[in-house]
Amino acid sequence: MIMLFDRFIKYLSNERQYSPHTIKSYSRDLIQFFNLLNFSYDSVHKVTLDCVRHWIVELKKQDFSAKTINRKISSVKTFFSFCEREKCIDFNPLLKIRNLKHSKRLPVVVSESSLQSLFDTKNVFSNNFTGIRDRLILELFYQTGIRLSELINIRLIDYNTVAKELTILGKRNKQRVVPITSQIVILLDQYIQYRVKYYVNPKLDFLFLSNNGKKSYPKMIYRIVNYYLSLVSSVQKKSPHILRHAFATHLLNRGADLNAIKDLLGHSSLLSTQVYTQVSSDKIKKAYKNSHPRG
Repeated sequence: MIMLFDRFIKYLSNERQYSPHTIKSYSRDLIQFFNLLNFSYDSVHKVTLDCVRHWIVELKKQDFSAKTINRKISSVKTFFSFCEREKCIDFNPLLKIRNLKHSKRLPVVVSESSLQSLFDTKNVFSNNFTGIRDRLILELFYQTGIRLSELINIRLIDYNTVAKELTILGKRNKQRVVPITSQIVILLDQYIQYRVKYYVNPKLDFLFLSNNGKKSYPKMIYRIVNYYLSLVSSVQKKSPHILRHAFATHLLNRGADLNAIKDLLGHSSLLSTQVYTQVSSDKIKKAYKNSHPRG
């Protein structure tokens, strides 16, 4: 099983091209699965449908949310599908397992007026390297809808100033080209000029670096976004992903095509994008109820 487990991890990395973070989650879920069933690693062929059901019941007893349990089910399903493909099992015990029903939480969105205030108010961003860098980070999140991991991995060569485009490396190493506004082009050019002076002979060509010239990291970017959003918004979670939600929702509210938003976000399925139609629909219903004389 250990060798099988190693092959599975290589499969996730090489064939499925999952991120290290996702692979770590899959590994943790599988270890938990076999430990809870008290099975040794060479007992994959002994796992039955009843075993899987027992595991799910135990997860419920431990107060895991339906969403978390579904994620764990997905991890184990992927593993047993791999085992089936490798002919390590004759029967896949996960075939009849369905995801638990759970209410989907709609994305929290920062209002247009709050973000307008952030970017239009004078002296929010200082007129130096740090201020220009911070503004560029927030503008890129809000104007392109890119993910945190995607922003961190932008390299200088990914910026095409003539075509006004950025090449983004998304999930599973899928590349997409996103358009950028003239405003961001000006900001990017200004930032790159400051960057050359700020870092003496930087060894890395990533667009954003830490203060010591190393590759930027999630906590650093999160801290920057959290600080500025705290100035204009009272939403509880002030993360880069909130700006991605705002990007999609505000585009949809202004009549953008859902398929276009899907491509800009780098979603592989339209189902992932359709959650924003619900956010937009709820806003319309609320406005109607609050405004109509008979609402």
